[in-house]
Amino acid sequence: MSEERIHDLVIVGAGPAALTAAIYTTREDIDTVIYEKGVVGGLAAVTDIIDNYPGFSEGVRGLELADSLRKQAERFGAVINLGEVLAIKNQGKHKLLDTTDGDILAKTILIATGCDYKKTGVPGESEFYALGVHYCATCDGAFYRDKKLVVIGGGNSAVQESIFLTRFATHIDLLVRSTIKASDILQRELQSYIDSGKITVHLGVSPKEIVGDEQGVNKVVATNDQGEEVIFNTDGVFVFIGLKPNTSFLQSSLVSLDKFGFINTDANLETNIKGVFAAGDVRSGATMQIASASGEGATAALKIREYLEGRLHNPKIAELEVIP
Repeated sequence: MSEERIHDLVIVGAGPAALTAAIYTTREDIDTVIYEKGVVGGLAAVTDIIDNYPGFSEGVRGLELADSLRKQAERFGAVINLGEVLAIKNQGKHKLLDTTDGDILAKTILIATGCDYKKTGVPGESEFYALGVHYCATCDGAFYRDKKLVVIGGGNSAVQESIFLTRFATHIDLLVRSTIKASDILQRELQSYIDSGKITVHLGVSPKEIVGDEQGVNKVVATNDQGEEVIFNTDGVFVFIGLKPNTSFLQSSLVSLDKFGFINTDANLETNIKGVFAAGDVRSGATMQIASASGEGATAALKIREYLEGRLHNPKIAELEVIP
């Protein structure tokens, strides 16, 4: 493989963490190539309105924010390839990436593939995504002021988000496949909302189909543990059954993952393999917020620069220069 094919940095993923990192690295003249197999902007791009990203007092459309980040990264010279990284192999000084465009070499890699929401898999879920089916209460809850909602899930996230959604919805039907698995503290808090009539918990109930029309979702068809069909009329559905990190391509790479499949990193956002970094929602311990993902992207970019300059693992050299 020729020397000119060896990039300074290859970023896997093109969400807020990745694009922010690319803005920083390309401004430092670090040759940066991005690979994205799905949508540039990640989950942020398919979020209707983002209301909690700093600097946008009236909120910003997810696609608009993603497009702005993309344009900014490209303006400084980042190259975005719509392709998939199938595997990463450590070759010491260089890293080999097996991609749908063929093998490429990089001096450093930033993994910023983010997460995907776990899906119920029932009919209507994908068809009505963002048209009545949602996975983020803080992003989309305000659209359901004075309306009825169905929440699916029984863990901490489902209970927390159900409580949050009571700020907007008149009533919430919480569908729990088996039993509530949230912490005792959350269950005690939930009980007060049950007592007030804001939330009704349905144990042993599993969704079977999400139904709607051109206006959006209007009901959820479910079955109880007796096998009986139950109908819940609703204006929207929020699914909180967990997040799945996009790390399946790392299974043979020896990159350290935690028990949930998220990437372990040190304080420098570097993985157990020198020169391979991770940032954003795919990283173990991430806060799953767009603003913090962008911040981690900037931090990773600065650490990657230090690595390329030979300073990251040489404290004596690092002490001689203050990062501007």
